[in-house]
Amino acid sequence: MSQNNSQTTNIHLSNKQFFPEIIRLIREGHTATINLYGYSMRPFLENGRDKAILTQPTNIKVGDPVLAELTGQQYVLHRIISIKGNKVTLRGDGNYLCEYCTISDIRASVIGFYRKGRKTIDYTNHWKWKTYSFFWTRLFPIRRYLLYIYRKIFLKNIIQQQ
Repeated sequence: MSQNNSQTTNIHLSNKQFFPEIIRLIREGHTATINLYGYSMRPFLENGRDKAILTQPTNIKVGDPVLAELTGQQYVLHRIISIKGNKVTLRGDGNYLCEYCTISDIRASVIGFYRKGRKTIDYTNHWKWKTYSFFWTRLFPIRRYLLYIYRKIFLKNIIQQQ
């Protein structure tokens, strides 16, 4: 009886190497699942823990999480907070400042996330994500304080448990 001895190999690439290949695959009609790195989408998406499922950007709207290419091949996965004509304003859920691009700079739409090591997908068109998005985006004036509490209490407890 044969056994399946498949192995997974992790390789690390710079964003300038990685994202053009991911974007090529998405343009060919594939979806891509990527590990998330960075803290801009805290508190609900965590660095190194969660994954995003990307697809071709169609019918993007305010509130959607997207992968955008900023100047100099800098890529961000942030939420759209405004679209005026061709100009798009983005902000990470854990960020205070905005970033700007055009609609043509949007490289992928996020259709879901794998969070907290789960095998099930949290889809961005599901009521759970929409409810979170509704409340979190409206809390912007006090998010700085909420994120401070999150970092001081919840992250401290997680680090102590490890």
